Amino acid sequence: MGTPAERWKRMLAMHKKHCQAVLKISKNIRYAGVINAYGRTLTGVASPSAKLLLGPMEVKNEFFVISTMMAQRKNSAKKMGALDHVILVHQKVFVVLVHNGSATYYVSISKKEKNLAGVVAKIKKIATRQA
Repeated sequence: MGTPAERWKRMLAMHKKHCQAVLKISKNIRYAGVINAYGRTLTGVASPSAKLLLGPMEVKNEFFVISTMMAQRKNSAKKMGALDHVILVHQKVFVVLVHNGSATYYVSISKKEKNLAGVVAKIKKIATRQA
């Protein structure tokens, strides 16, 4: 078990390892990160070839909106069932959100991806596994 600080470090290391695994799923994955319930980035890994689309303040706002939406979805889960995943479709990218109970995986994927369903299935498998 260890101290709270040791558990925190292990949890962050696990999420970082998962983000690195997500990036390996497809060359079209631009970014894989994990945010907490308050929209704070716990960890994130960008593809070296990906050009950033959002600036630091835009990212902060995006993550806050996503964390708020995910928190609000919990209220509906009692009646509609647990949220499996979310796909946001933008003109340039897909954004896939997978909530694993304590955090939300945020994955940006190029619109060039031809097998989005397969990629999403692999992201969900990685995001929901424990250390």
